[in-house]
Parts: sequence; structure tokens; C-alpha cells
Amino acid sequence: MDLVYSRGVLVIQHLQNNYREHHDFLNFMSTVGDPRNIFSIYFPLWFHLSHNVGKKMIWVAVFGDWLNLIFKWILFGQRPYWWVQETPFYHNDSFPLLEQFHNTCETGPGSPSGHAMGSSCVWYVMITSALNFTRTSSSTVTSVQSFQRFRLLRSCLWMAFWVIQISVCVSRVFIATHFPHQVVLGLLAGMLVAEAFDHIPSVYNASLKVYLQTNVFLFSFAICFYLIFKSTDIDPLWSVAKAKKWCANPDWIHLDTTPFAGLVRNLGALFGLGLAVNSRMFIQSCKGKNGYKARFKLMCVAATLTSLQLYDLVKIPTHTEVLFYFLSFCKSASVPLGVVAVIPYCVHLLIGHEDRKLA
Repeated sequence: MDLVYSRGVLVIQHLQNNYREHHDFLNFMSTVGDPRNIFSIYFPLWFHLSHNVGKKMIWVAVFGDWLNLIFKWILFGQRPYWWVQETPFYHNDSFPLLEQFHNTCETGPGSPSGHAMGSSCVWYVMITSALNFTRTSSSTVTSVQSFQRFRLLRSCLWMAFWVIQISVCVSRVFIATHFPHQVVLGLLAGMLVAEAFDHIPSVYNASLKVYLQTNVFLFSFAICFYLIFKSTDIDPLWSVAKAKKWCANPDWIHLDTTPFAGLVRNLGALFGLGLAVNSRMFIQSCKGKNGYKARFKLMCVAATLTSLQLYDLVKIPTHTEVLFYFLSFCKSASVPLGVVAVIPYCVHLLIGHEDRKLA
């Protein structure tokens, strides 16, 4: 495996030496691939365009990130920025120097890449959903010209998909937080997860009981997996110590990048979605007469995106780990609850009040 890692280091050095002037763009693409953007940007936009796509996006993101955690614990993937410091592969005179950045010091194991996996699974959902909408709207038109337009759109969308995913993967390699094979594995795994959920239509109409059972299963499985490793004298959190030891700047180490932080965040989002889609506020607003109006959808999108950007400014205290995980769960649960139920219900009441005034 050291040979694979050493070849990856050569790729990282090549990128850092020859594409340093593109740092801002690559840093932006790394942000684009951040799984947290799924809940604060992609989900609010798509949910109010199509409820089913929004629900599917959360399910895919949660299961994808959960599988990513399990794979990380199984594969014990190193990260470049600490591997070069500890490996006996190099002689003293050939020790490679890798530059670190503010988003380099991820604390979980490196394989597969969570950014690449999260980005590919969610963008796969968005691209396939957009194509399904286009195919449905053009199904009544059977002309050759309509078919050619659809083929052109399909080619453009998939080209955009690959450009974005390759850019995200390159950005993660450039900042020395992943080896090339780790981002490729994450990219392929994310697409497989998204494709699998195309064959699970039951998630669109899942009851609150199903959401709760799924949450319990995912959490219990992860905890059992963790305890099994601990019982065999293997610390599943071995990577956290390495990150703290070899990160160039201690301020770049963040508690929200630890394995359990991602698990808690995703379980909170799934729990919040389950509460929201089974609430009376959702039924009265999004499923009511206003739910199909373009004005209602646009107002909901504008209100949710603005609220979530402001909400993101609320920082969770990190001095106590258990408190951090609890508050992270609550904050994550409140996001889909606000997007799906609370904000649409407020918009519904506002529109109803305006209609009564005009009448």
C-alpha cells in the first residue's frame, strides 16, 4: 500500500507545484463538495421544486455518509498530510514536503473521500431528476427535433456533472487531505448509492415510524461496529490523534470533522425530515392549495435559503464533546424541519392573509 500512497504523493506535489495559482478555485470546489451544503443549499432548492427529489436527496446523503463512515473504519485509509510524516518508505534525504491549507486537516480516516462521495451521490440525484423532468415534459412531443434537444441537454448535464466531480476530486487531492485513489473510490461509491435509491420508492411516503426505526438502526449499527473494534484493541478514532499531531496549525482541527460528528449530523437531518413531512404544517402548506403555486414555491425558496445562511452563523460550543454532539443533532434536525414545515407554513399564512385583504 505504501507504493500506492507514494504515487499519490507525487500527484499531490505535481498539483501543488504547477497549479498553485488556481488555489482559490480549487478551494471553492472543495467547498462545493462539502456534504454540509447538501442540507443548506441543494435540499431547500430541490425540495420546493419537487418534494420527492428533496426527500430522496436527504435519504441518499444520510445513507451515503453513513456508509462512508463504515468504509472508513474498515479500510483504515491514511491521509497524505500525516502519512508522509510517519511512513518509513522514504529516506531522510527524500522526505516529501506537502503544503497544508486551512481545510486540509480532516480528522477521520481518508478512504473513501467523504466530499467526493457526498458530492457525487447528490449531484447524481440532481442530474437524473432534471433529466426525468425533461423527459416527462417532452414525452408528449415525438418530433425528431425534440428528441435531439433532449439528447443535447442530457449530454450537457452529464458533462457538467463530470466537470464538477473531477474538480471536487482534484481539489481534495491538491490540499493534501486525500490520495487520488480515495477520491475515485468515493466518487464511484456515491454514484452507486444514488442509483440504488432509484429502486427504493418507499422513501417518498415513509411514515414517522420508518424514519425513527431507520435512525435507530443506523445509530445502533455504527455504535456496535465501534464497540467491536474497541473490543479487539483497535481504536476506530485512531485518525483523530494523527490529525492533531501532524496538522500544521492547531486552529485547523475542528470537532465537526470527526467521524461521530458526521453521524450525529446526518441522523439529526433524517429525524428532522421525518418529523417535518409527517406534520400538519407540511400538509396544510406544501400539500394544500398554495403548495402548487409558483409564488408560494419562490417565496419558500427565498425564505429558506436566507434563513439557513443566517442560521449557519450560529456556532455550537465545542468545549464539551457530548454537548457538541447533542446540539449538533438538534441543529441538524431543525434544518429540514424549518425547510419543509415551519417556513412553508409561515408563507402559507402570509399568502392567506394577503388574499383575505385583497378580497
